[in-house]
Amino acid sequence: MDDRTSVPQRAADRIKEMISSGEVGPGHRLPTERDLAVRLGVSRGSMREAIRSLTALGVLEARHGAGVYVTALRPSDLLETFSVLAEVSRGDTLLEVLQVRRMIEPAATALAAARATDAELRRIGTLLDRIDGGPATEDETVSADLGFHQAIVASTGNATLAAVNEGLSSRTFNARVWAGHREAGFTGELREDHRLIHEALLARDPEAARAAAAVHVMRVERWLAAELDGRGGGPGA
Repeated sequence: MDDRTSVPQRAADRIKEMISSGEVGPGHRLPTERDLAVRLGVSRGSMREAIRSLTALGVLEARHGAGVYVTALRPSDLLETFSVLAEVSRGDTLLEVLQVRRMIEPAATALAAARATDAELRRIGTLLDRIDGGPATEDETVSADLGFHQAIVASTGNATLAAVNEGLSSRTFNARVWAGHREAGFTGELREDHRLIHEALLARDPEAARAAAAVHVMRVERWLAAELDGRGGGPGA
């Protein structure tokens, strides 16, 4: 790494240290670019680049005419760039995303079984109804499916977990899953997976919820692996 990239990175690291130490906190205004450059011993150009990179990451925000401020540092903001992972992943990388989901979703669903409020369970049940029946279009089913899983993870009360889960979810891929299962005549299995997850949540049974979520993600993972194998696993898969 040459100096043009390492100096701004060191400056960004120093700003992050100021935030983590509590010297500046969420909503606080940073010293001016000039003052920071002098204090950290870097050029104003390097400091400007450091601020720009931290702004892109959701750590800082520039307010026109008012200076640069630390954001609220919400997990959803800090992980916003991560949220494109599942949307743009293809082939074997997408399979890896599903493998990570298989590690996270069952544990999150088990936690939801212990923590979800009655109101949150009703919301999850409403989404299940939208997945299950009625005159819903496939697009509406895909939206309800995404909402179902996101509502479950949100009910854990862990905002960081919810943001990570959202980053591992993809509307485009979800539509592909439903279309592929419809063509194979297996959408009933997907719907049954959701019903079993919901039943475990209603029963406040974390282990049953964990098992049901694991089965569901593994079903989708096996489907994708078979599809990739059938297409040769190429970059367009």
